[in-house]
Amino acid sequence: MVTYYKIGDMFCASAHGDLPYEKTEKPAAGTTLTWLFTGEPGSRRASFLVNHPAELFAECEDVSWLNTNRLNASAYDGQTRELPADLLAQLDAGTLRAVNASHPKFEEILAYKPKEGKKRVHVLAIGDVGSMLLTGLHLLGGDVISSIGICDISDKVTARWEFEENQIAYPWDYDAMPEVDVVDQDHLFDCDVFVFVASKGIPPVGSGVKDVRMYQFENNSKIIGHYAKMAREKNFKGLFCAVSDPVDPLAKTAFLESNKNEAGEYDWMGLLPEQIQGFGLGVMNARAAYYAKRDPRFKQFLTEGRSFGPHGQDLVIADSIENYNDELSKELTNLTVTANLHMRAIGYKPFVAPAFSSGAISILMTLRKQWHCGSVFLGGVYMGVKNRYTEQGLETEALALPDALYERIVFAAENLAKIV
Repeated sequence: MVTYYKIGDMFCASAHGDLPYEKTEKPAAGTTLTWLFTGEPGSRRASFLVNHPAELFAECEDVSWLNTNRLNASAYDGQTRELPADLLAQLDAGTLRAVNASHPKFEEILAYKPKEGKKRVHVLAIGDVGSMLLTGLHLLGGDVISSIGICDISDKVTARWEFEENQIAYPWDYDAMPEVDVVDQDHLFDCDVFVFVASKGIPPVGSGVKDVRMYQFENNSKIIGHYAKMAREKNFKGLFCAVSDPVDPLAKTAFLESNKNEAGEYDWMGLLPEQIQGFGLGVMNARAAYYAKRDPRFKQFLTEGRSFGPHGQDLVIADSIENYNDELSKELTNLTVTANLHMRAIGYKPFVAPAFSSGAISILMTLRKQWHCGSVFLGGVYMGVKNRYTEQGLETEALALPDALYERIVFAAENLAKIV
């Protein structure tokens, strides 16, 4: 049974007939509807683009939403048949938005409209990764970025990069690239996109540390937690990008810390789960492609492959979705995961490719509303998947995943849940 609601100037539909909002008759044909669901704010996205009927009635959100085989098996056939034709038409057209009516910011979320036009981007920490990421955004982002603010604990560092970046220009087209300026801590969240690239430090080459990402977690989690709380205080409405390692647990840390009140209690009045994205999967996907180009056994990855999971251990590379080979996929995954060790063995820190593939390129694809690789909130963890932002909210790709591949994804999600 579907109940209709009129909230402000918006018409909504829901399977819940007891929501504390004005009920209304079935709206006229062609009326845009928003689907309302209820769920614990800490375990569900606040809003998202619906791409399968089962998502409308699911009692929980998890990585099964990436697998159409699982979604089909859990579909609520009777309830789906009762859905109004207009709502099903929106779902088929890819324009149906779902919003969590249990979220304390519900009415604000429901009324939210994405900002049009170019975005103001702020980058925190201009070290090795930050400087490369900044350069990528500056060189490639003129179509979607209005300007870039940079912030660092060192005034000399920001002075250097403001000076350097603004001397990169096309002759006679001096406004083709976004201007770079220095921004202070007090105005760090006066932007549309905040990029966190701060890090306590990376172990030097030869230190013997094998899992550098988890080595960084203890210190970096404190730093990102501080800025997540600052974002809450500033009522930040933009995109919060976690680029520092380990990307996935840091994204979750930002979500949790921003949603605590002064007493340390969760009130879910901070950043929305889909407002945060981790950017680390892009380089893992690019590294898999690197090896696929050089070994014909993996060539199918270039046209049929996918990457899932964290930027590090438990990464899942699939050589193909339709013709999945578990042995080859695990071999390619291992090459991808250990690629950074190969670079360190040469004698260098592996930061250039991550800064561009995970950072600049992935963030620009996000702003262009293109499919990209990134870690998004799925049932309490930030999981690396193919996703995009649309006018109706965040969309995650759902595919018919082979059982062996899906088991690897579930294992990765379970391990991510244990970290934070």
